[in-house]
Amino acid sequence: MRQKDTLILAIESSCDDTSAAVIKNTTVLSNLIARQVIHEQYGGVVPELASRAHQINIVPVVDQALKKAEVTKEQLDAIAFTRGPGLMGSLVVGTSFAKAFAMSLGIPLIAVNHMVGHVLAHFIDDENKPKPTFPFLCLTVSGGHTQIVLVKDHLEMEVIGSTIDDAAGEAFDKAAKLLGFPYPGGPFVDKFAQGGNASAFSFAKPSTKGYDFSFSGLKTSILYFLQKQQQLDPDFIEKNKADLCASIQETVIGILMKKLLKAAQDYGINQLAIAGGVSANSGLRNALLNLEKEKGFQVFIPKFDYCTDNAAMIAITAKYMFEKGIFADQQVAATARFSI
Repeated sequence: MRQKDTLILAIESSCDDTSAAVIKNTTVLSNLIARQVIHEQYGGVVPELASRAHQINIVPVVDQALKKAEVTKEQLDAIAFTRGPGLMGSLVVGTSFAKAFAMSLGIPLIAVNHMVGHVLAHFIDDENKPKPTFPFLCLTVSGGHTQIVLVKDHLEMEVIGSTIDDAAGEAFDKAAKLLGFPYPGGPFVDKFAQGGNASAFSFAKPSTKGYDFSFSGLKTSILYFLQKQQQLDPDFIEKNKADLCASIQETVIGILMKKLLKAAQDYGINQLAIAGGVSANSGLRNALLNLEKEKGFQVFIPKFDYCTDNAAMIAITAKYMFEKGIFADQQVAATARFSI
C-alpha cells in the first residue's frame, strides 16, 4: 500500500533572508526568498534592521510559497522553522510565526538546526544530481561557520573540525571590504579572481591542530600587506585587483582543502561534499572537482539555489525529522547558538 505523501511548509530566517518553501516528500514544490538590500549601505547585516524586515516579509513570502506549490494550508502535515544558529532577532520572527501557524492548524511543529539543513540540502530530489551515501564528509562554509562534518546518517552527524576564530566566509568578506568591494563582497572576489594570477601574492596560512581552522591571522596578514603596499603606491589595489583576489581566494581554499583531505584520509572516506554560502564560490567548487579528478574522490556539490540560506534545506531536514516523530512543543524558543 502506497504511503501518504508528506507536505511540509518550512521557514528560514536565521540572518537577512526571509525564505519559505513547501516540500512534498523529498521534492521541492516551491522555494521563495525575500532578500534584504538595506544592509548594503552599512557594509554588513544590521541585526535590528534584519528582524524588522523579516516581520514585513514573512507573511507574503509564506503566502507566495503556498500558492506557487499549489498547496493550501489545510493540506500541510507540519510546519518547520530554523531554530538556530543565527541572529536572535531574526530567528525569533520565524520561530514565532511557525509556532502560531502550527497551533492554528493543529499540526506538528519541527525545529530545525540551520547547519544540519545545509548538509541535508544534498538530499533534495534532483534528477541530475546523485545523492551521497553514508558515511560522507561535508565541508560547511559560510559567513558565520566553517566546519567539517562527519555525516553518519540523515540525522546523525559529528563535527570533527571547526574554526577556532573567524569563518572562511568572513575572511572573504573582510578581504573584499579592504579591496573596496561593496557588501556582500565574497562574490566580487570570486569574479575578479577568475581573471587573476593566484600565485602573484602570498599570505599567512595559520597552523591549527587536527581538522580545525583559523582565519583571523589571514585577515591580519592581508590588512598589513595592503597597508604596506599602498604606502609605496596608493593605486596598488586598483592595479592588482584581479591578482589580489585570485591570491586571497587560493589561500582560503588551500586552507580548507588541506584539512578536508586530511580528514578524508584519516577516516578512510572517499565521499566529499560542500555546503553553505561559500560553496557557491567557483574556486572552491573547482578545487573539489580537482580532488575527484586527481585523487578519485566522489564529490557532491549543491545547486546554487541551495548554497545560500534557503527554506528548502530546512524543509528536507524536517522531512526526515517528521518520519522519526521528532517534533517541538509550543515552549520551544529560538537560540543564537545551536550545535550539530
